[in-house]
Amino acid sequence: MSGASGGLRTGRGGAWPKREGGADGAGRLAELLHSSRSAVVLTGAGISVPSGIPDFRSPGTGMWENIDPMEVASIDAFRRHPDRFWRFYGDRFASLHDRRPNPAHGAIAELERRGLVRGVITQNVDRLHRVAGTRRLIEIHGSIEWSVCLRCGGRVGLERVLELLASGQGAPECAACAEPLKPDVVLFGELLPQAAMQEAHALAREADLMLCVGSSLEVFPVASLPGVTREGGGRLAIVTQGSTPYDREAEVRLSGDVVGELEAVLAALG
Repeated sequence: MSGASGGLRTGRGGAWPKREGGADGAGRLAELLHSSRSAVVLTGAGISVPSGIPDFRSPGTGMWENIDPMEVASIDAFRRHPDRFWRFYGDRFASLHDRRPNPAHGAIAELERRGLVRGVITQNVDRLHRVAGTRRLIEIHGSIEWSVCLRCGGRVGLERVLELLASGQGAPECAACAEPLKPDVVLFGELLPQAAMQEAHALAREADLMLCVGSSLEVFPVASLPGVTREGGGRLAIVTQGSTPYDREAEVRLSGDVVGELEAVLAALG
Protein backbone atom coordinates (compact mmCIF):
# COMPACT_ATOMS: atom_id res chain seq x y z
CA MET A 1 0.00 0.00 0.00
CA SER A 2 1.06 3.52 -0.63
CA GLY A 3 0.11 6.83 0.92
CA ALA A 4 1.11 8.80 3.96
CA SER A 5 -0.19 7.98 7.39
CA GLY A 6 -1.61 10.39 9.92
CA GLY A 7 -4.20 13.11 9.46
CA LEU A 8 -3.49 14.11 5.87
CA ARG A 9 -3.69 12.11 2.66
CA THR A 10 -2.09 13.06 -0.63
CA GLY A 11 -3.79 12.44 -3.97
CA ARG A 12 -4.24 14.04 -7.36
CA GLY A 13 -5.71 17.13 -5.79
CA GLY A 14 -3.01 17.53 -3.11
CA ALA A 15 -3.66 16.93 0.60
CA TRP A 16 -7.03 16.44 2.22
CA PRO A 17 -8.29 15.68 5.73
CA LYS A 18 -9.50 12.18 6.47
CA ARG A 19 -13.26 12.05 7.04
CA GLU A 20 -15.21 9.63 9.19
CA GLY A 21 -18.85 8.58 9.10
CA GLY A 22 -22.14 10.35 9.69
CA ALA A 23 -24.00 12.81 7.48
CA ASP A 24 -20.77 14.71 6.84
CA GLY A 25 -19.10 11.52 5.62
CA ALA A 26 -21.98 10.65 3.29
CA GLY A 27 -21.97 14.19 1.95
CA ARG A 28 -18.23 14.12 1.39
CA LEU A 29 -18.49 10.79 -0.44
CA ALA A 30 -21.21 12.30 -2.62
CA GLU A 31 -18.84 15.18 -3.41
CA LEU A 32 -16.06 12.77 -4.34
CA LEU A 33 -18.33 10.78 -6.64
CA HIS A 34 -19.66 13.93 -8.28
CA SER A 35 -16.18 15.30 -8.96
CA SER A 36 -14.49 12.07 -10.03
CA ARG A 37 -13.92 11.18 -13.66
CA SER A 38 -13.36 7.44 -13.34
CA ALA A 39 -14.80 6.07 -10.09
CA VAL A 40 -14.86 2.30 -9.60
CA VAL A 41 -16.71 0.26 -6.97
CA LEU A 42 -15.26 -2.85 -5.29
CA THR A 43 -17.71 -4.97 -3.29
CA GLY A 44 -17.45 -7.92 -0.94
CA ALA A 45 -19.75 -10.22 1.01
CA GLY A 46 -20.98 -7.46 3.31
CA ILE A 47 -23.08 -5.85 0.59
CA SER A 48 -25.20 -8.99 0.28
CA VAL A 49 -25.77 -9.61 4.00
CA PRO A 50 -28.93 -7.40 3.95
CA SER A 51 -30.25 -9.75 1.23
CA GLY A 52 -30.07 -12.61 3.72
CA ILE A 53 -26.76 -14.05 2.51
CA PRO A 54 -24.27 -14.67 5.35
CA ASP A 55 -20.69 -13.58 4.94
CA PHE A 56 -17.88 -16.06 5.36
CA ARG A 57 -16.11 -15.48 8.65
CA SER A 58 -18.14 -13.26 10.99
CA PRO A 59 -18.31 -14.78 14.50
CA GLY A 60 -21.55 -16.68 15.01
CA THR A 61 -22.85 -16.25 11.46
CA GLY A 62 -19.93 -16.76 9.08
CA MET A 63 -20.25 -19.63 6.62
CA TRP A 64 -16.82 -21.05 7.35
CA GLU A 65 -16.95 -20.73 11.13
CA ASN A 66 -18.07 -24.36 11.59
CA ILE A 67 -17.28 -25.82 8.17
CA ASP A 68 -13.86 -26.58 6.72
CA PRO A 69 -14.03 -25.09 3.21
CA MET A 70 -11.30 -27.44 2.00
CA GLU A 71 -13.64 -30.36 2.68
CA VAL A 72 -16.65 -29.04 0.78
CA ALA A 73 -15.65 -26.07 -1.38
CA SER A 74 -12.23 -26.85 -2.87
CA ILE A 75 -11.32 -28.08 -6.32
CA ASP A 76 -9.86 -31.22 -4.72
CA ALA A 77 -13.15 -31.90 -2.91
CA PHE A 78 -15.00 -31.52 -6.22
CA ARG A 79 -12.71 -33.94 -8.01
CA ARG A 80 -12.66 -36.53 -5.21
CA HIS A 81 -16.31 -36.56 -4.20
CA PRO A 82 -18.51 -34.62 -6.66
CA ASP A 83 -21.73 -35.96 -5.12
CA ARG A 84 -20.75 -34.78 -1.62
CA PHE A 85 -19.49 -31.50 -3.05
CA TRP A 86 -22.83 -30.86 -4.73
CA ARG A 87 -24.80 -31.73 -1.60
CA PHE A 88 -23.19 -28.66 -0.05
CA TYR A 89 -23.27 -26.44 -3.13
CA GLY A 90 -26.75 -27.52 -4.15
CA ASP A 91 -28.23 -26.23 -0.91
CA ARG A 92 -26.22 -23.02 -1.22
CA PHE A 93 -27.23 -22.45 -4.85
CA ALA A 94 -30.90 -23.08 -4.10
CA SER A 95 -30.72 -20.53 -1.29
CA LEU A 96 -28.92 -17.94 -3.42
CA HIS A 97 -31.38 -18.45 -6.28
CA ASP A 98 -34.18 -17.08 -4.10
CA ARG A 99 -32.31 -14.01 -2.86
CA ARG A 100 -32.97 -10.57 -4.28
CA PRO A 101 -30.85 -7.42 -4.51
CA ASN A 102 -31.12 -5.04 -1.59
CA PRO A 103 -31.09 -1.22 -1.78
CA ALA A 104 -27.28 -1.15 -1.57
CA HIS A 105 -27.07 -3.09 -4.85
CA GLY A 106 -29.67 -0.73 -6.25
CA ALA A 107 -27.74 2.34 -5.13
CA ILE A 108 -24.59 1.19 -6.90
CA ALA A 109 -26.56 0.44 -10.08
CA GLU A 110 -28.05 3.94 -9.83
CA LEU A 111 -24.59 5.51 -9.47
CA GLU A 112 -23.56 3.73 -12.66
CA ARG A 113 -26.77 4.80 -14.42
CA ARG A 114 -26.01 8.43 -13.54
CA GLY A 115 -22.53 8.12 -15.00
CA LEU A 116 -20.81 8.51 -11.62
CA VAL A 117 -19.29 5.01 -11.64
CA ARG A 118 -17.41 3.41 -14.53
CA GLY A 119 -17.73 -0.17 -13.37
CA VAL A 120 -18.13 -2.59 -10.48
CA ILE A 121 -15.70 -5.27 -9.35
CA THR A 122 -17.28 -7.82 -7.01
CA GLN A 123 -15.91 -10.71 -4.99
CA ASN A 124 -19.43 -12.13 -4.73
CA VAL A 125 -20.81 -15.00 -6.82
CA ASP A 126 -24.47 -14.32 -6.02
CA ARG A 127 -25.19 -12.34 -9.26
CA LEU A 128 -27.19 -9.74 -7.31
CA HIS A 129 -25.36 -6.79 -8.87
CA ARG A 130 -26.37 -8.03 -12.29
CA VAL A 131 -29.99 -8.57 -11.23
CA ALA A 132 -30.00 -5.04 -9.76
CA GLY A 133 -29.04 -3.61 -13.15
CA THR A 134 -25.28 -3.06 -13.00
CA ARG A 135 -24.01 -3.17 -16.58
CA ARG A 136 -20.20 -3.17 -16.41
CA LEU A 137 -19.59 -5.90 -13.84
CA ILE A 138 -16.46 -7.94 -13.20
CA GLU A 139 -17.37 -11.01 -11.15
CA ILE A 140 -13.84 -11.76 -10.06
CA HIS A 141 -14.75 -15.05 -8.34
CA GLY A 142 -17.25 -16.15 -10.98
CA SER A 143 -21.01 -16.51 -10.70
CA ILE A 144 -23.57 -19.13 -9.74
CA GLU A 145 -25.36 -18.29 -12.99
CA TRP A 146 -23.45 -21.02 -14.82
CA SER A 147 -21.87 -24.42 -14.24
CA VAL A 148 -19.29 -25.81 -16.64
CA CYS A 149 -17.99 -29.15 -17.88
CA LEU A 150 -14.25 -29.36 -17.39
CA ARG A 151 -13.93 -31.86 -20.25
CA CYS A 152 -15.81 -30.23 -23.14
CA GLY A 153 -16.33 -26.68 -21.86
CA GLY A 154 -20.12 -26.92 -22.04
CA ARG A 155 -22.09 -24.45 -19.91
CA VAL A 156 -25.36 -25.11 -18.12
CA GLY A 157 -27.54 -22.40 -16.59
CA LEU A 158 -28.51 -22.24 -12.93
CA GLU A 159 -32.17 -23.14 -13.50
CA ARG A 160 -31.24 -26.37 -15.26
CA VAL A 161 -28.64 -27.24 -12.62
CA LEU A 162 -31.26 -26.84 -9.89
CA GLU A 163 -33.62 -29.09 -11.88
CA LEU A 164 -30.92 -31.77 -12.11
CA LEU A 165 -30.21 -31.52 -8.40
CA ALA A 166 -33.91 -31.77 -7.57
CA SER A 167 -34.11 -35.02 -9.55
CA GLY A 168 -31.95 -36.69 -6.90
CA GLN A 169 -29.37 -38.04 -9.34
CA GLY A 170 -26.40 -36.70 -7.35
CA ALA A 171 -23.90 -34.37 -8.98
CA PRO A 172 -25.41 -32.72 -12.09
CA GLU A 173 -23.72 -34.01 -15.24
CA CYS A 174 -22.88 -32.64 -18.66
CA ALA A 175 -25.43 -33.91 -21.20
CA ALA A 176 -22.70 -34.30 -23.84
CA CYS A 177 -20.07 -36.29 -21.94
CA ALA A 178 -21.61 -37.31 -18.60
CA GLU A 179 -18.89 -35.55 -16.59
CA PRO A 180 -19.86 -33.85 -13.32
CA LEU A 181 -20.51 -30.16 -13.80
CA LYS A 182 -18.45 -27.68 -11.80
CA PRO A 183 -19.93 -24.37 -10.62
CA ASP A 184 -18.39 -21.52 -12.59
CA VAL A 185 -16.98 -20.01 -9.41
CA VAL A 186 -13.45 -19.94 -8.06
CA LEU A 187 -13.06 -22.78 -5.57
CA PHE A 188 -10.41 -23.03 -2.90
CA GLY A 189 -7.24 -24.21 -4.59
CA GLU A 190 -8.04 -22.53 -7.92
CA LEU A 191 -6.49 -19.42 -9.42
CA LEU A 192 -8.60 -16.41 -10.27
CA PRO A 193 -9.56 -16.09 -13.96
CA GLN A 194 -6.69 -14.22 -15.60
CA ALA A 195 -8.87 -12.15 -17.94
CA ALA A 196 -11.15 -10.96 -15.13
CA MET A 197 -8.21 -10.08 -12.90
CA GLN A 198 -6.51 -8.16 -15.70
CA GLU A 199 -9.68 -6.17 -16.39
CA ALA A 200 -10.12 -5.43 -12.69
CA HIS A 201 -6.48 -4.34 -12.40
CA ALA A 202 -6.90 -2.01 -15.39
CA LEU A 203 -10.03 -0.44 -13.89
CA ALA A 204 -8.27 0.04 -10.55
CA ARG A 205 -5.21 1.55 -12.20
CA GLU A 206 -7.28 4.08 -14.17
CA ALA A 207 -9.60 4.98 -11.28
CA ASP A 208 -9.37 8.37 -9.63
CA LEU A 209 -11.68 7.05 -6.89
CA MET A 210 -12.25 3.52 -5.61
CA LEU A 211 -15.31 3.01 -3.44
CA CYS A 212 -14.98 -0.21 -1.41
CA VAL A 213 -18.27 -1.55 -0.04
CA GLY A 214 -18.82 -4.49 2.30
CA SER A 215 -15.32 -5.93 2.07
CA SER A 216 -12.67 -6.56 4.71
CA LEU A 217 -10.06 -6.03 1.96
CA GLU A 218 -8.00 -8.92 3.32
CA VAL A 219 -8.33 -11.61 0.62
CA PHE A 220 -5.62 -11.37 -2.03
CA PRO A 221 -5.12 -10.73 -4.86
CA VAL A 222 -8.36 -8.70 -4.88
CA ALA A 223 -7.24 -6.89 -1.72
CA SER A 224 -4.36 -5.41 -3.71
CA LEU A 225 -6.70 -3.41 -5.96
CA PRO A 226 -7.20 -0.42 -3.63
CA GLY A 227 -3.41 -0.16 -3.44
CA VAL A 228 -3.27 -0.08 -7.25
CA THR A 229 -5.65 2.88 -7.26
CA ARG A 230 -3.66 4.66 -4.56
CA GLU A 231 -0.37 4.11 -6.37
CA GLY A 232 -1.90 5.85 -9.39
CA GLY A 233 -2.85 8.86 -7.26
CA GLY A 234 -6.50 7.91 -6.84
CA ARG A 235 -8.53 8.28 -3.69
CA LEU A 236 -10.23 5.65 -1.54
CA ALA A 237 -13.59 5.61 0.19
CA ILE A 238 -14.62 2.67 2.35
CA VAL A 239 -18.14 1.69 3.43
CA THR A 240 -18.07 -1.42 5.62
CA GLN A 241 -18.51 -2.60 9.17
CA GLY A 242 -15.27 -3.67 10.81
CA SER A 243 -11.75 -2.50 10.12
CA THR A 244 -9.72 -2.90 6.93
CA PRO A 245 -5.99 -2.59 6.21
CA TYR A 246 -6.74 0.53 4.14
CA ASP A 247 -8.64 2.55 6.74
CA ARG A 248 -5.78 5.01 7.27
CA GLU A 249 -5.63 5.70 3.54
CA ALA A 250 -9.35 6.31 3.03
CA GLU A 251 -10.55 9.86 2.71
CA VAL A 252 -14.06 8.78 3.67
CA ARG A 253 -14.67 5.89 6.08
CA LEU A 254 -18.32 4.99 6.74
CA SER A 255 -18.93 2.14 9.19
CA GLY A 256 -22.72 1.95 9.39
CA ASP A 257 -24.84 -0.59 7.56
CA VAL A 258 -24.22 -0.48 3.83
CA VAL A 259 -27.85 0.12 2.91
CA GLY A 260 -28.24 3.16 5.15
CA GLU A 261 -24.87 4.61 4.20
CA LEU A 262 -25.38 4.31 0.43
CA GLU A 263 -28.93 5.60 0.63
CA ALA A 264 -27.55 8.64 2.49
CA VAL A 265 -25.00 9.15 -0.29
CA LEU A 266 -27.74 9.04 -2.94
CA ALA A 267 -29.80 11.50 -0.92
CA ALA A 268 -26.81 13.85 -0.71
CA LEU A 269 -26.36 13.64 -4.47
CA GLY A 270 -30.00 14.66 -4.94
